[in-house]
Amino acid sequence: MELSNGVILVTGSGDRVGKAIALALARKGAQIVIHYHTRREKARQAAEEIAAAGLPPLVVQGDVSRREDWERMSAEILAKFGKIDGLVNNAALFYRTPLGDISEEQWDQFMNVNLKGVFWGCRTVGEQMLRQQQGRIVNIADVAARQVWTEYLPYSVSKAGVLALTRGLARKFAPHVTVNAIVPGMIMPAESLGEEEREALIRKIPLQRSGSANDLANAVLYLFEGGDFITGAEITIDGGRTIG
Repeated sequence: MELSNGVILVTGSGDRVGKAIALALARKGAQIVIHYHTRREKARQAAEEIAAAGLPPLVVQGDVSRREDWERMSAEILAKFGKIDGLVNNAALFYRTPLGDISEEQWDQFMNVNLKGVFWGCRTVGEQMLRQQQGRIVNIADVAARQVWTEYLPYSVSKAGVLALTRGLARKFAPHVTVNAIVPGMIMPAESLGEEEREALIRKIPLQRSGSANDLANAVLYLFEGGDFITGAEITIDGGRTIG
């Protein structure tokens, strides 16, 4: 895919990994659409950085768990650019949920944002891509989908669902639209982790470091630029942690 002037929506792109992905794509000439839910100021700051790196972005607001918000955001993008070439489903909830403390509300939050949000994004934007007969979708999953973290059970289950969606939609949207997943490990460790806990995790990684947002962004770039014959794939970015 030629990134120059390609229109790409990155969800949750006001901060952290989402912003790094958006910046990497912008530097290649892509027309970025920044998405945020509640962090308006973060999105504004990201828009300024992206405009300095490339083309001025469009900023859209929405709750990814709501179908109507996806339809509205898609309509805004089409009204502005007339097409949508790429989607990166990055927005997600992540926090510790000990088994005995998980509430029904928490379970629903993880499934609604992390899984249902990816589904509605893929379906809404994917249908437009099918009409265009071209497009790229990249879903951000997690190694927790494979090696379930017992203290993060709803999160792990939601990300396992993202991998299942990726495989199913890759078949459904072929041959014109590719659907792939990035499966990150320890990328930009959560601020809630203590120093001792962080160091213990790093000792388990063969490359002996945590990953950076740029490590993940580079994998996304590869799927957009060089992924013409790749669909339904799961690309692991974890420094070798899951090889045992």
